[in-house]
Amino acid sequence: MKWLLSIILVCAATSVFGADAKVSPPDCYCTDKVGARVELGTMVCMSVGGRDFIARCEMSLNNPMWREINQGCLSSDNQTLDGGNPMAHSLLVDA
Repeated sequence: MKWLLSIILVCAATSVFGADAKVSPPDCYCTDKVGARVELGTMVCMSVGGRDFIARCEMSLNNPMWREINQGCLSSDNQTLDGGNPMAHSLLVDA
């Protein structure tokens, strides 16, 4: 009977003192190749071992990690294959 009373007192004490505890979750983030902080959910183009792919910063088993989303990377290169010649595609225009 004494052990039951002891358990009840311990549970009551932890619930009273535990309510005042302010616990905040850790600040989780990934890092890029130079060590800069990258927030969770951010997608970047990575080049690892000569292979390019799009990866997103995610959590896995309480650890931040890079997860491959897509092979290859999108490019915003604004290069023209015809050297910028406006006449190269003029045959496709109806006069």
